[in-house]
Amino acid sequence: MNICILGAGSWGIAIAKLLSLNEHEVTVWSIDATEINMLNEYCEHKTKLPGVILSGTVTFTTDLKAAIEGKDIVVMAVPSPFVRDTAKKAAEFIKENQIIVSVSKGIEDETLMRLSEVIKDEIPSAKVAVLSGPSHAEEVGKCLPTTVVVGCEDKAIAEMIQDAFMNDFFRVYISPDIIGIELGGALKNVIALAAGIADGLGCGDNTKAALITRGIVEISRLGIKMGGSPETFSGLSGIGDLIVTCASIHSRNRKAGYLIGQGKTYHEAMDEVKMVVEGVYSAKAAYKLSLKYGVSMPITEQVNKVLFENYSAKDALFDLITRDKTKEVIGLTW
Repeated sequence: MNICILGAGSWGIAIAKLLSLNEHEVTVWSIDATEINMLNEYCEHKTKLPGVILSGTVTFTTDLKAAIEGKDIVVMAVPSPFVRDTAKKAAEFIKENQIIVSVSKGIEDETLMRLSEVIKDEIPSAKVAVLSGPSHAEEVGKCLPTTVVVGCEDKAIAEMIQDAFMNDFFRVYISPDIIGIELGGALKNVIALAAGIADGLGCGDNTKAALITRGIVEISRLGIKMGGSPETFSGLSGIGDLIVTCASIHSRNRKAGYLIGQGKTYHEAMDEVKMVVEGVYSAKAAYKLSLKYGVSMPITEQVNKVLFENYSAKDALFDLITRDKTKEVIGLTW
């Protein structure tokens, strides 16, 4: 296939390597000319994904029209805050019924839209699918075994994307539950910030396990209320992605949370991480959604207080531990 990747960050580059190994013709677009010049010269993103060398058959460009026209699949891999602007600029070059695969994770703060909804809002004729799961770019770029899920309303399109991406180290499942997949991918970043904050405060594995376990409860509560399937949140894009993002050394959300737990502001933490920390952008939206749908999300609430209200991380953790007594599983009875 002829595939375009919009976004030359670590995830876009890892996907470019994956798809080129699958013998597709791959074009990578970035708005940043310096980034494209570096990729053209070295076939390597020396700052965001060092050590991952791309095939000489991969093309790099800043020309959006040239990148998009004539492609079988367009992969949207820009960070979540830039998805709308990129889709808006791309719209004039997108053909009718163009297949777009969103691989970014987040919720738009102002509209509370999922990213596939943002893309459809700007490009109504597109056939939008999503790809998510525990898949750090650093490991995909090294061809380490990874499993993900593709969500799409059209089963035939989901299967085509599955065939395009899947190989002997990258296993792809399919699902019709776009809502659940996207919410799991976006909300886990907020919980990963909390896990990192706990690490920064000097807490242990017990604390992290509690945050992961209660975090998936929060994600599931909201996701099911918004139309997602319960099974999705116990799958790759739910608990799978949550575990890796809370625990991995590659997780920028966990790292940013760690710095915040040590006393830095979220601005200082993002400057040090040197990449977009999606959880910071999704935290407000997640809390707004919890209020809109009447869902209790205490971890998300405390993360928002620490990020945006200058609330002490230590006090936020204390507030979580000392909440009113309750049952673990509300639906169970004696």
